[in-house]
Amino acid sequence: MLFGRLRKEIKAVFERDPAARSVLEVLLCYPGLHAILLHRVAHFFYRYQLFLIARLISQFARAVTHIEIHPGARLGEGLFIDHGAGVVIGETTEVGNNVTIYQGVTLGGTGKEKGKRHPTIGDNVVISAGAKILGSFTVGNNSKVGAGSVVLKPVPPNSTVVGVPGKVIIRDGEKVGHPGNVFMIDLRHDLMPDPVTEAMYCMQMNIDILEKRVLDLEKRLRDSSTGGEQDMARCLDSPDLNDK
Repeated sequence: MLFGRLRKEIKAVFERDPAARSVLEVLLCYPGLHAILLHRVAHFFYRYQLFLIARLISQFARAVTHIEIHPGARLGEGLFIDHGAGVVIGETTEVGNNVTIYQGVTLGGTGKEKGKRHPTIGDNVVISAGAKILGSFTVGNNSKVGAGSVVLKPVPPNSTVVGVPGKVIIRDGEKVGHPGNVFMIDLRHDLMPDPVTEAMYCMQMNIDILEKRVLDLEKRLRDSSTGGEQDMARCLDSPDLNDK
């Protein structure tokens, strides 16, 4: 079972990182893989309530990899932590299968409450660099969280989340995947929609329209004013008016 999981973790690296060249390189040079393997050991002791040993192992992993995973967290198969520096995963976090996490991600809580206080991440989720998911709620299967987003509410399946606070942008109900029912994880987190930019674009368009209307109105007023002065001048120069 242990070696089967190891094969899946290595396979996940090759599927999602084009820089991976050999199994030996992955085993020796990928801190994300090291953190996951050490967490599996720490979690084993945590399940048997050997909390101090579990925490010592997790602290050692943190010092070596700069990735902090509480030994109580539950991680699914096929997890890939890319680069990983600054990743923090809280005690009651649950991570599904085939999840991808980039550097600087926090799966944390929002207070000192007891019990479930960290997020549950569904299958095939991509969490981009610097994203923060805070609280006890679920991020649905096949979803993506944009870089730097702060997610504080549940995320439906097959969705993207961007912004601070995170806003869900549903892709017309279309699943993130590959045609033909052959699933492929969508790693293009650089193509996230940006609702703030879209709002600014709409505002700029409205400003341009208003400016054009103001210029047209000013032109009409100038033309009207010039026409009135010319009519007055013609009246004053009229022979009939001079005779009188």
